[in-house]
Amino acid sequence: MSDRPPGPGVPIARCFGWGMLGILAAFLADNYLTLWHRFPGSTAIADTAPPAVAWMQAGLYGAAVVLACAWVLATPSVPLRVDALRIADINRYLIRGAFWAVLLVGVADAVVSFLRIEELLPGMVGDTLARDLGKSSFRGTWLHWPLVLVGLVCAAFSRSIGFHWLAALVVIAELLIVIARFVFSYEQAFMADLVRFWYAALFLFASAYTLMEEGHVRVDVFYAGLSGRAKGWVNAVGAVTLGMSMCWVILAFGMGSKSSVINSPLLAFEVTQAGFGLYVKYLMAGFLGLFAVSMLIQFTSYFLEAIADTRGEAGRREPEGVPGH
Repeated sequence: MSDRPPGPGVPIARCFGWGMLGILAAFLADNYLTLWHRFPGSTAIADTAPPAVAWMQAGLYGAAVVLACAWVLATPSVPLRVDALRIADINRYLIRGAFWAVLLVGVADAVVSFLRIEELLPGMVGDTLARDLGKSSFRGTWLHWPLVLVGLVCAAFSRSIGFHWLAALVVIAELLIVIARFVFSYEQAFMADLVRFWYAALFLFASAYTLMEEGHVRVDVFYAGLSGRAKGWVNAVGAVTLGMSMCWVILAFGMGSKSSVINSPLLAFEVTQAGFGLYVKYLMAGFLGLFAVSMLIQFTSYFLEAIADTRGEAGRREPEGVPGH
């Protein structure tokens, strides 16, 4: 709990933080409805005669901000650090779910690719299903996405983040490639694809966790000598102007339209040209979007923690890892 009563700036900071998350949720919902269900999109309100559905989608943003402010006003005694911890917990779950998903999808897709290469799949599942599993849209819809949901369920029961195990799996997968190539003279495209798939997930998904634990490199020129309140202001301003803005740039350019660099591969279930490689290239494009989402959530938590530092509130969370400076 805080050692001082909430000041006039606390509700504003809390409204800003929860409002940022609400706008993020509205943006993702707007994007999903527009691209996957052919809704006109919130930007259609600029048309000469915008449809009513477009106004509904645009209203999602206003509703998100109103709900965020209503939540803050309904819980005036909640300290900033409690809100920051709640938001960080949401992000922990998201990251855990992402790690479980890439683990399950990677293993399952590698097994299917191996069976297809060795022409064992028709004998196991029949010619029709074997042929369908050679289509990226079918494999993505009926294999990948169900496993992503299973990963989110697993994350609800697993308390560890999981990237330590993913790092070990990357090493093991690379070791198996070396053994298969130089001992058995066996190598297939899906083996290297699996390493890239897991390594990309490790790098992008662990970034938010690293921020959570103050593990990113910070070049201390003036910062180390500042007071706790001054450090709080530096962190708060940096989280908004550098962190959140970067995330929104990625989301705006990556998911702004059907042809954007994130949306386009996802919609087309894009795969590599390696023939019998993994069918996960479209998911790797989605990694960038998940990176921006998880970092934006964590920067929001970081912002609220920083505002609490500017007020000298008690209960500052010490990171579990050793900060990088």
